[in-house]
Amino acid sequence: MRQVLLTRFLEYIKFDTQSDSKKLECPSTPSQFEFARYLKSELESLGFHRVELSDLGYLTACVPANVEGIPCIGFIAHLDTAPDFNGANITPQIITHYDGSDIFLGEVGILTSEQFPSLLSYKGKTLITTDGTSLLGGDDKAGIAEIISALHYLNEHPEIPHGEIRLCFTPDEEIGRGADKFDVKAFGAQWAYTVDGGGLGELEFENFNAATAVITAKGNNCHPGSAYEVMVNAQTMAARFHAKMPLHDTPEGSKDYDGFFHLINMQGQTEEAELTYLIRDFDEELFEKRKKWLADRVASFNGDLVLGSLDIEITDSYYNMKQQILPHPHIIDIAKQAMTNQGVTPIIKPIRGGTDGSRLSYMGLPCPNIFTGGHNFHGKHEYICLESMEAAVEVIIDICQITAKKYQNQ
Repeated sequence: MRQVLLTRFLEYIKFDTQSDSKKLECPSTPSQFEFARYLKSELESLGFHRVELSDLGYLTACVPANVEGIPCIGFIAHLDTAPDFNGANITPQIITHYDGSDIFLGEVGILTSEQFPSLLSYKGKTLITTDGTSLLGGDDKAGIAEIISALHYLNEHPEIPHGEIRLCFTPDEEIGRGADKFDVKAFGAQWAYTVDGGGLGELEFENFNAATAVITAKGNNCHPGSAYEVMVNAQTMAARFHAKMPLHDTPEGSKDYDGFFHLINMQGQTEEAELTYLIRDFDEELFEKRKKWLADRVASFNGDLVLGSLDIEITDSYYNMKQQILPHPHIIDIAKQAMTNQGVTPIIKPIRGGTDGSRLSYMGLPCPNIFTGGHNFHGKHEYICLESMEAAVEVIIDICQITAKKYQNQ
């Protein structure tokens, strides 16, 4: 299975499937459709049932039940890769029997255990890295490869009991739209797992509450030669506002369950400028306080202005799926048992971000997240361990078996 899994993954990352938040189409880039069509053909050739690709780029398929009375469950991954870094012409490096030494990424980077201590846990394993010129694409082509490999194995081994198993590969997850057109009712699963996590053993059912705040500074432009007491530079106003934001209440100054404000874009001219912040917090009450604090700060800033003004618009993006999953503890228990059965220690940790599963959980499909085996997504330092990928396949298979045994005995 290991070689087939590797071959499958290496084939998938040849597709440049970066999504584009500036495009309103679904999927946002045609390359995602190209990749989905490739996968559709593969699923059909492997004997999957009800293989369907929607006009919006959602690819679904199923493995029929071989035991009656078992809940239908699902596995979900996403087609797109992040637009944060180059995703084209990926040239992976395959390092067998990794010895713990530094890994050179061509002439543009280096992977060191000093900067990335997780590397040392993979001594003796096979690592797949970038060459430094692109991301790797394990987020989430590793998840796709693992789901297909696991469910094909079940298809080929009818002696393993399981209920109906559904899969879905979604577009545009990286730009927050993966669940926009997801048809939960048609999918038909009682619960699902996104295979979109990081290192070996990660099991996540908490994520940020998330909002986006757009602050618009409105000034007044005129010729600089006659600007005295007339010009109001919106860029200067925006810069002054950001300069007084909390210095350490940021992604680079936070960890674990800390929330943050994250300035992701600033642009403009003298007449008008714009600041875009991500607002994140795990705690619902603190999340609401953050939004109010930022709005109040804009109001206070305006109170000190003689000319010009700031406007703020805050839009919620997604919420912590914990509240939707805790009423269904068996979903987590099954995943934990599957990991333990395969010799993998479950690592329960919050997602310092969001997944399709967070939104799907609020759409009626409880959907925690399990590991792919990858690290350092969205950049040139991304790498993945092949043995961890194989473990993810085994965990997916065992989740299906455990679910069948649990409900056969009821």
